[in-house]
Amino acid sequence: MENKYSHAFGKNDIRGIYEEDITEELFYNVGRGFVKYLKSLSSKEEASMYITVCMDARTHSPSLSDALQAGITSTGAHVINLGLAPTPIGYYSEAAGVPSWLTNGEKVIAACIITASHNPKEYNGLKMTYNRQTLNEEQIKELKALTLDNWTNEIKPANTQLIQDYNIIPSYIDDMVSRFGRIGDGVKVVVDSANATGGIVGPELYRKLGCEVVELFSEPDGTFPNHHPNPSVEKTLDTLKEVVVKEHADVGIAYDGDSDRIGVVDNCGKFLTGDKLLLIYAQELINTCKNDNICPIVVSEVKCSQVLFDTINKLGGEAVMCKTGHGYIKSKMKETGAILAGEMSGHTFFKDRYYGYDDAIYAGCRIIEIIAKHKKSNPAFTICDMLKPFDAVYSSPELRYPCPNELKKATLETVKEKINSDKSIFGSEIKDIITLDGMRIVFDGGFALIRQSNTEPVFTLRFEAKTKDECDKIQAAMTGMLDEILKVGTK
Repeated sequence: MENKYSHAFGKNDIRGIYEEDITEELFYNVGRGFVKYLKSLSSKEEASMYITVCMDARTHSPSLSDALQAGITSTGAHVINLGLAPTPIGYYSEAAGVPSWLTNGEKVIAACIITASHNPKEYNGLKMTYNRQTLNEEQIKELKALTLDNWTNEIKPANTQLIQDYNIIPSYIDDMVSRFGRIGDGVKVVVDSANATGGIVGPELYRKLGCEVVELFSEPDGTFPNHHPNPSVEKTLDTLKEVVVKEHADVGIAYDGDSDRIGVVDNCGKFLTGDKLLLIYAQELINTCKNDNICPIVVSEVKCSQVLFDTINKLGGEAVMCKTGHGYIKSKMKETGAILAGEMSGHTFFKDRYYGYDDAIYAGCRIIEIIAKHKKSNPAFTICDMLKPFDAVYSSPELRYPCPNELKKATLETVKEKINSDKSIFGSEIKDIITLDGMRIVFDGGFALIRQSNTEPVFTLRFEAKTKDECDKIQAAMTGMLDEILKVGTK
C-alpha cells in the first residue's frame, strides 16, 4: 500500500525529521513489522523472541521508544529495555547477550536502536540488527513491505508484562576492563561526548582503565547545545583541540551522536583523518600478527589516502579497497575475512579481539592501549610518530561539489568520457582508473576521486599528490571540468 512514511525507509536504517517522517505511529507499526520479519527468518515463535531496545539522547527518543516497544509486545514478543545507551551497546546486547534469567534461557534475537546518529536534533530514526548484523538494503526493503502491508491505525498500549528494564552499561564496562586491564596508566585523555550517549560510558570506562580523564560535554542533551555531534566535521572539534593542548593531554577522543564513530586529535590538537587513524590501528595489528606469521586483511574505502593502502601492504598486511558506506565495509570484511576496517568518517570495525562492529568507545580503548604501550619504552612518544608515511604526500580534505541528483549519473559519465579521450587532462600521467565507486584516477604518488554521494545532492571529491601545488592543480582540473559539464547540463 502507498504510505506517507514510505520514504523514511533508507538503505541501512529508518530515518527522517520527527513529526514529519518519523512518528510514534510509524514506530508502533515498525515494531509489529519487525517481529513478522524475524519470524520469517527463524523458527521462533513470538513468545520466545527477546528483542533489546535502546535509544539516543534526542528529546523525542523516549516517546518513540515507548511506541516501538508497544508495537513489539502487541505481537507477543518480549522486550529488554536498555534505556539511554550508545548504539554499540545495542549491538553488544546481541553479541555478548544479556543475563539468561532475563530471557528465560533464550538468546537475544535482535536489537533495535533509536537514533539519528550525527543528524541535527530535529531528526530521529531506527537501526536494527538480526544475527549480529545490521539490516542491509534488501532486508530494509523486506521490513518496509511487511510493515506497510500490515499497517494498523489502532495503537494498543504496551504489554508491560513483556517488558523488562535492564542497565547493561555496567556489564559492558566490566567486560572492557577485563579485556584491557589498567592499560591507561600514564595516559591523559580528553573526551568530548558532544552531549550525546558516549558521555555515560566512555569517561567512566577510561578512568577504570587507569587514564587521567578530562571530560567535555558528557551530560546527555538531545538539543546538542555545545556543538553538532559529528567528529568527522573538524569544526566540531575546536574545543577538544584547545583543551588537549591546554591540558597537555596525550590524545583527544570525540564521539558522534550515537557513539559508533570516533574522532581523534593528537597531543598538539591536530585532527587525524579516518585514514590516518586506521593506519595507526593497522600498524599495531600487523606487528602483533607477525609473531604468529599471520597476514592481516584490512578493509577501507575509496576516499582514503593511497598511503594507507601502500603502507599496509608494505608492512606485511593486505589492504582491500571497497565502496564507501559501512554496509559495504561490513560485507567486504565478511567476504575477505578481514579483522580490521575503517572509513574516513570514523567508523572503525575490530574483528580482532572484538565482535566486528563499529564501536567508538572500544576504538578509544585501542588508541589508549597503543599510546600507553609505546610510552613505556619511549616517554616522548606521540601518535604522530606512527604517521610518518603521510609526510610524503599532500592530501586535500574531503570536498563536496554541488550537483542535482538527477544530473549526477550523466555528469559522471561525461567525466569518464573526457578523461578517456584526453589522458593528460590532469597534467600528470594516469597510472590506473578504479571504478568500484565513482572514479579514482591514480597518478604516481597521488589520485583524484569523484563519487556520487548517497545522501546529498553533491559529488564527493578528494585529491592527493606529492606536493600541495600539484594537488591544487589536479583539483582545479577536476572542478573546472565539472563546472564546464554542469554549465551545459543545467541550461
